[in-house]
Amino acid sequence: MIKEYHAIMLDQDVRKSFGKRLKQLRKQKRWTQKELAAMVNIGFSQFNKYECGLHIPPAEKLIELARLLDTSVDYLLSGDDTEDSSLHNTRLIKRFRELEQFDADDQETVIKVLDAMIMKNKIQGAMSPLDSHPE
Repeated sequence: MIKEYHAIMLDQDVRKSFGKRLKQLRKQKRWTQKELAAMVNIGFSQFNKYECGLHIPPAEKLIELARLLDTSVDYLLSGDDTEDSSLHNTRLIKRFRELEQFDADDQETVIKVLDAMIMKNKIQGAMSPLDSHPE
């Protein structure tokens, strides 16, 4: 998975699109680059590189940015903001209901794990077209 994540981080189109979405969402919140950089505990110059499409932040910073900007990691990376509001897997529904009883820290841990798994799935999906091309 680390190899796939690094491949996405190196894709110039992904980085540029990510930077545009990050900037748009930040401006919607009326935050400066310095303000949002401080909120996620990174330097201004590093944050500026994210918005300019030079770099993509590490997973933990992506998750934090998504949370602060009221969006998903999926949207930040791919621009996909569609959500299927109907859950069909009753086992998932039952477990999500049980999670409501957890304390806030445990809920946040579960959310981070889910976000990481979703990102892993997206990265693998993005890499599969590359795997099908002969070298």
